[in-house]
Amino acid sequence: MQFHNFNVDIFLQHYWQQKPLLIKSPWTSWIPPLDANDLAGLACEEGVESRLITQADHQNGWKLEHGPFPEARFNQIDAKHWTLLVQAVDHFVPEVAALIEPFRFIPNWRIDDIMVSYATDGGGVGPHFDQYDVFLIQGSGQRRWQVGGYCDGDSELQPHEDLRLLAQFEATDEWICEPGDILYVPPGFAHNGVAMGDECMTYSIGFRAPSRSELIGYWADDLIEEMKDDDRYRDPPLEKPKNPGEISQEAIDKLHQMLLQKMDDRKAFARWFGQYNSTRKYPDMDWQADQPLGTEKLRKYLASGAALQRNPASRFSFIRQEENVVLLFVDGECFTCSDETIALAELICAEDHIHIDQNHIHSDKVMELLTKLYNQASFEFDDED
Repeated sequence: MQFHNFNVDIFLQHYWQQKPLLIKSPWTSWIPPLDANDLAGLACEEGVESRLITQADHQNGWKLEHGPFPEARFNQIDAKHWTLLVQAVDHFVPEVAALIEPFRFIPNWRIDDIMVSYATDGGGVGPHFDQYDVFLIQGSGQRRWQVGGYCDGDSELQPHEDLRLLAQFEATDEWICEPGDILYVPPGFAHNGVAMGDECMTYSIGFRAPSRSELIGYWADDLIEEMKDDDRYRDPPLEKPKNPGEISQEAIDKLHQMLLQKMDDRKAFARWFGQYNSTRKYPDMDWQADQPLGTEKLRKYLASGAALQRNPASRFSFIRQEENVVLLFVDGECFTCSDETIALAELICAEDHIHIDQNHIHSDKVMELLTKLYNQASFEFDDED
């Protein structure tokens, strides 16, 4: 599934994280990968994050419910206008995961997941803004999208405990999205989508953007775990102070340096960020098979022509740390790669479906790495092969 008549370079230069853009059906053909019944079925399952938003009227009365939902719930909705949202549908439906492929011009480490929404006529989630980039693909039906100005943490919100809805919203642009159309909305831009008719489904591809506070907080937490309690401040050579209540500049400099020495280790930060960023969205979800697979058995399968595919819930990335050394990050784990495993790391981070060549199959280092990844459920065998 690829785009046509879409210039990636122009988009990245003039639109990405700058201004919204309506992309009229760039697909060679568009077939919705999911229907409403499939989405409702997912919303009823344990371990699947889902929400139901209903409106008592057009102006207020917003209500939020969290799943999983009993099947009967969807026949008991009193509100005329309602929306069902299911998070990370790409983890469970390969056809939805395939929608990410045309957007690989954005680095993989930035991709979060695909949320899918279903709305009845007039349904939506209200005017709001997000802190991340999003591509909104119209799956079926029609949706009127209005986009407003830039918002931030000081923008006034409606008094609602669960929903961050803008108190004031003024549209500057408006489009009606047909099946296959894509609306790109950068971070911070107010937007509001309303279904026009029933059977309105939208696929939202969201991109992660860590905040400064998030990076500092989690990085510091990781550093603290490794620090010894006896690593403490020691005075420089002291002279009798003019005022014992003053904290000297020399003391502040030394205290500050104690922090910087740890926080300024770029290699350590790179390793930490790779592990942190590659952790699965739902790390507690167990994807592992009942029985682990041995290296020789995996080698035999691959030698016979079997191919591997990445678990859609898994996250793969790598960092070139120095010459002939690559750090591979998969689902929160770090693997140091050299020699032939570097080419493997680059391959499995670039492709969802992988055929392993004979040279790699005969490499013990490669097979050891693949076995670890398979047994931690980052890979499975490609059914098509």
